[in-house]
Amino acid sequence: MELIAEIRKRFDSRFSVEAALYLRGDAPIGILFGPSGAGKTTVLRCIAGLETMKDGRIVFDGQAWTNIPPQQRPVGYVFQEYALFPHLDVESNIAYGLKRLTSAERSKRIDDIVSTLQIQDLRRQRPAELSGGQQQRVALARALVREPKLLLLDEPFAALDIGTRDHVRTEVSRLLRSLRIPTIVVTHDWVDALALGDQMFVMSRGRVLQTGSPQDVLTRPQHREVASAVGVETVASGRVKSRDSGVVVLEVGSAQLVAADREGADFYVCIRGEDVTLERGRAERSSARNHLKGTVRDIAPAGILMKVTVDVGFTLVALVTRQAVEDLSLTPGAEVFAVFKASAVHLIGK
Repeated sequence: MELIAEIRKRFDSRFSVEAALYLRGDAPIGILFGPSGAGKTTVLRCIAGLETMKDGRIVFDGQAWTNIPPQQRPVGYVFQEYALFPHLDVESNIAYGLKRLTSAERSKRIDDIVSTLQIQDLRRQRPAELSGGQQQRVALARALVREPKLLLLDEPFAALDIGTRDHVRTEVSRLLRSLRIPTIVVTHDWVDALALGDQMFVMSRGRVLQTGSPQDVLTRPQHREVASAVGVETVASGRVKSRDSGVVVLEVGSAQLVAADREGADFYVCIRGEDVTLERGRAERSSARNHLKGTVRDIAPAGILMKVTVDVGFTLVALVTRQAVEDLSLTPGAEVFAVFKASAVHLIGK
């Protein structure tokens, strides 16, 4: 199996999508990642045939889909808001795309998919009576019951609360692996990317900027826009001051920091917040090469952690536990040392 999607779609003089995706059979779950407005849903709709293209091409398993109408494409599509018919019960929603089958064939397909997704007890209920997680499973059942060759999921967990999202994400990951259906998942959540994806395509302003495994893209972004999109908290401009024995000293703002050397003179310096440790005094012994003295500017919640913004000569963000904030008596104006290893500094050439 291989999907070649070279999408070219112009909406007006201000925005266009020119994105290329290649989904391989050995990596069948692709993550289309990026901020809102990047063009992710447009790519998905073009693949499904819901948006027409004057240019570009879509080829799946050797068959050209570019000019095939959507109803003839073997695609299952789960919309962000699920798009269930409110006046139909669960079974009728699932059966909606099976009108061409015989009654016996339709019943067997429905029985199989409700069993697979464990929604047998919901068959006579209507969407308004279901939880978010149940609605999502019904939407998946409606897409899968047609036995698609390609599955498209548009922000599949966005409508769920945080607690439900973690549970349903695990369920969907297990389901996709067991069904072995090639899938493209649109998301802007890096947890989704790591939990689900084999390949990752990062989009910004209608273009695919980087492709690779989710782990590689998230840890080694190749563009400043990608670093921001995948949640790198600190992205600052730096210039090489000196090099020695495989390490480089960079001037970043009024500070100097050490990183693993790479070719070039001007870089974007990327540091993830979880790689930064805060201390009230300089450690006597530490394997970390960077100990930057600074002043706390802001403290704000970031999920289960706290986001501490520190002025160290440039703006640096650390993600620490609430207990650490209390133990260190961190408040705006407090003096701290920000500590991180040279290997925690990722450099993107300008």
